[in-house]
Amino acid sequence: MIIKKYKAATEKDAILMAKEDLGPEAVVMNVKTTKRKGIMKLFKKNTVELTAAIDDNVAEKPAKENYSEDAQNAIEEKINSIAKLLEQQMMTVNDKSTEPNDEKEDSRGSRFDAIVSEDTKESVHSDTKASNPVIKNRVIELIYNQLIENEVNKEIADEIIGEMDTENNNLPLDNILANVYQKIVLKLGEVKPLAVGEKKPKIVFFVGNTGVGKTTTMAKLASKFKLEEKLNIAMLSIDTYRIAAIEQIKTYANILNTPMEVVYTPEDIKNYVEKYSDCDLIFVDTAGHSHKNEEQKKNLKEMVDAVSDYETEVFLVVSAVVKYKDLLDIAKTYDKLFDYKLIFTKLDETRASGSILNLKLDMGKTLSYATWGQNVPEDIGIIDPQIVAKSLLGGAGDGSGF
Repeated sequence: MIIKKYKAATEKDAILMAKEDLGPEAVVMNVKTTKRKGIMKLFKKNTVELTAAIDDNVAEKPAKENYSEDAQNAIEEKINSIAKLLEQQMMTVNDKSTEPNDEKEDSRGSRFDAIVSEDTKESVHSDTKASNPVIKNRVIELIYNQLIENEVNKEIADEIIGEMDTENNNLPLDNILANVYQKIVLKLGEVKPLAVGEKKPKIVFFVGNTGVGKTTTMAKLASKFKLEEKLNIAMLSIDTYRIAAIEQIKTYANILNTPMEVVYTPEDIKNYVEKYSDCDLIFVDTAGHSHKNEEQKKNLKEMVDAVSDYETEVFLVVSAVVKYKDLLDIAKTYDKLFDYKLIFTKLDETRASGSILNLKLDMGKTLSYATWGQNVPEDIGIIDPQIVAKSLLGGAGDGSGF
């Protein structure tokens, strides 16, 4: 995935710049307006910074190509599988609607209208309340149901659908899909994977509850940076509760020919960071515990704070198969301790990826990686908002391939 930023006087100009550079298939990920302050606002106008992205395997188009025609073709190709799925669902619905049972059809329609009309008033993710539309467009109705089926929070689904023209039942399918697709990508925002710090070493903590796959996730990233990026790394473990976890990290460290140490106190971690100060990255595996255990949370924060003089980064590792209410509680608990980026594990164990969008919007945290198996280092990748959007619309398969 290629991500670029563009600055212009208006959003429209920035979008045109992105389309000319990346081609008509480019997707807008973020738009930020910079307002001039103080006396400078009298002499300089506001500027718009737009972040756009495109799939790596999509060839760039010449700037002079007809935008509207190429954009239409690109959209149709990108969401072709989703369109086929929805068309099949529509055919099924239409077949049922021709049955001589008007009362049944009216009942089904009124139930859906009531759900959307009532709950869109309570959207918590919009600065302004939704327009409370009565959905008459069959395609939009099916998309809404697809989002709910993939466990997107109802408030978020209501917000996405509430911004659309739900009265017009003649809107082209590809236009509707492209609209929803881009809204989801925009809401997911810019993804930020791990990067080397400006100064050596950068300390990277992996935190989260028991059983989410912190140790394996750390090993996958350590392997990638060691083998692919040829970086100098070290590995530490604070997980003194599980001997098996320490032995697992020692095994990975031996394979990668990297140093590995066990940390017991904040003073220990300071000493080891100093010892391996020539490393580019120091990966720290932490003990998995309940997010309700106050003593363990306190100990964890002390460990992170002990190396605050260095550049640090914290990744909260969460399982995509955990019930979302619990997932949100976990995220809020760690948010009180330190800032973090999100890693989702076990994508291969669920077909519903709604928790990625839900947690991103509820917590406002940056997404980073996803994992989908135990293979090291293969089963990990940077979260791709386009793949997540396709998955939520019913166009992805097993959750792998990020």
